[in-house]
Amino acid sequence: KLNRGKQQRKFKHEKAQKELEELEENCKALTNDSKFEKFGELPLSLLTLKGLQESNYVEMTEIQRKALPLVLRGEDILGAAKTGSGKTLAFLIPLIETLYRRQWSQLDGLGALVIAPTRELAVQIFEVLRKVGRHHFLSAGLIIGGKDLHIEQERINRMNILICTPGRLLQHMDQTAGFICDNLQVLVLDEADLILDMGFEKTVNAIIENIPKHRQTLLFSATLTKSVKDLARLSLQNPEHVAVHEDSDHSTPPSLLQHYLVCELPEKLDILFSFIKSHLQAKALVFLSSCKQVRFVFETFCKMQPGVILLHLHGKQKQTKRVEIFNKFSSLKHAYLFATDIAARGLDIPAVDWVIQLDAPGNADIYIHRVGRTARYEASGLALLFLLPSEEQGMLKALDQKKVPIAKTKVKSSKTMSIQKQLQSFCFQDPEIKYLAQKAFISYMRSIYLQSDKSIFKVDELPAEEFSASLGLPGVPKIKFVKKSQVKNAIREKPKEVTDYESSEDNQSSNSDNVSDEEKKKNSKPKTRIERIFNRKNMSVFTDHYKKLVDRGSDNITDEDDEFIILKRVNHELSLDLEQQNRKKLSKRKLLKAKSKKSAIKNAAKGNKLIFDDDGNPHQVYEFQDEKEFHLVD
Repeated sequence: KLNRGKQQRKFKHEKAQKELEELEENCKALTNDSKFEKFGELPLSLLTLKGLQESNYVEMTEIQRKALPLVLRGEDILGAAKTGSGKTLAFLIPLIETLYRRQWSQLDGLGALVIAPTRELAVQIFEVLRKVGRHHFLSAGLIIGGKDLHIEQERINRMNILICTPGRLLQHMDQTAGFICDNLQVLVLDEADLILDMGFEKTVNAIIENIPKHRQTLLFSATLTKSVKDLARLSLQNPEHVAVHEDSDHSTPPSLLQHYLVCELPEKLDILFSFIKSHLQAKALVFLSSCKQVRFVFETFCKMQPGVILLHLHGKQKQTKRVEIFNKFSSLKHAYLFATDIAARGLDIPAVDWVIQLDAPGNADIYIHRVGRTARYEASGLALLFLLPSEEQGMLKALDQKKVPIAKTKVKSSKTMSIQKQLQSFCFQDPEIKYLAQKAFISYMRSIYLQSDKSIFKVDELPAEEFSASLGLPGVPKIKFVKKSQVKNAIREKPKEVTDYESSEDNQSSNSDNVSDEEKKKNSKPKTRIERIFNRKNMSVFTDHYKKLVDRGSDNITDEDDEFIILKRVNHELSLDLEQQNRKKLSKRKLLKAKSKKSAIKNAAKGNKLIFDDDGNPHQVYEFQDEKEFHLVD
């Protein structure tokens, strides 16, 4: 029996080795001209095929058909494809297969590394990896910010595959003892253009320096910008370029119907609420430019109860909350999610009917990524863009350059309901709503001011008073940075001869009137430490505690002793009794102690029990009588 068991194990081992050798040979035999339509036609392991089948992945998308044969062959890839084209499986399948063919185990350490720009995208990639690789004996971990670093440090050395964000990974490379990437086989950079746009270029370069040069690198991006190509030159070795839809007429999916409407800024919320009321049986993603706007719209619309589930997602939320909201919105059939651009890249949300952009995107690339949340995997979808009259011409020109087909639509005024009075009521009743409205106003104006394309976004043409009234505010909140910038720009735009002439003494007063109070304060600030000390204000205002510390008694000689007549007391009316005067001298701690229930019971006067006779006169329960009265009674 023992010999038979050994023979069976030997037979299984030889069979597995033969299968691995066949897979390796079939992968090397793949060419650029290889044409496959289904995953089952590729030289994949049975465990991977089983996971794909159970996850309902049967037919390949175009990016998968072009990239998978090259990646399975071991080539470096620089891939570009539209959003929703299936890039995630294009790098996860070969990643799993590479480690499987090399018989990777826990003792071999980290074998594959996937870097994603955002936490949400990293979570999504990890979930897809769990589905596809459920039958493989590989350990995988998710390393993102917002979670306990020490727990990650305990487990990170046992992982074969890591899905991570750049900042968290570099933190572990610097702080986690024993975290080594010397045996890394595959490096994946997903949404590389967004990684660079978010300012992670130095972080990614530092990560690349800490990993071995002899590896397979897969770089995927929706757009191949100059910075992405520079990163490719640093990290890729003789890469194969895989570009899908490069020669197509449009940069967005053909099943996506795109429209835009032109309206004034104060009418935006009215139109949006009317849209929600008329599309209750829809699942939509609404993009706004800032977190404060998302919170304000979410809170006020929830109070008005439109009749559909409302959710909100922004970067100020904790990671667990963001994941919870994302999963909830994914599972719902009819809902509206108000979000910032945190939800614009890479997230695969099922069955989104509408993508509504309440605030115009910063450029055409952001627009493409936003509308990419719908019409995924050749499904149908609808997109609606809100534009101001000042934004229409510039935005349409930018979209036309990116091959984005978009048609104009008009809003029926008869079906638009005004919510301005309701918002005014909310701001009047709830101070928090009023605060959110003020912050939403300021953040929107700031976002328009900070946009780089001034041909589209013109902050000077925005109707500030009407916009603040549409949010329910009684007046326009003050925005200091706009005034400062106007003064600075006016000074820069003046000719040199004019500025030299105006620097004379005659014109100094007129120039000072044009400069804002903030600029005057800024210029009058002391530069040295001594000047700051002499310019301090409220130096004579101290707390009671400090006065007690520095009180040296009434015998001290002061500057006041030199005066002829000294006013010792202003108010001579002693209206307070002695008890109240003593109470004023007590410290805060003693006052709080006196107010406590325990001390009140302790110091309270004891009660006296009285009885009343027939005439109604009060008497003590026990009364002492004189000796004479006592004997008289006898």
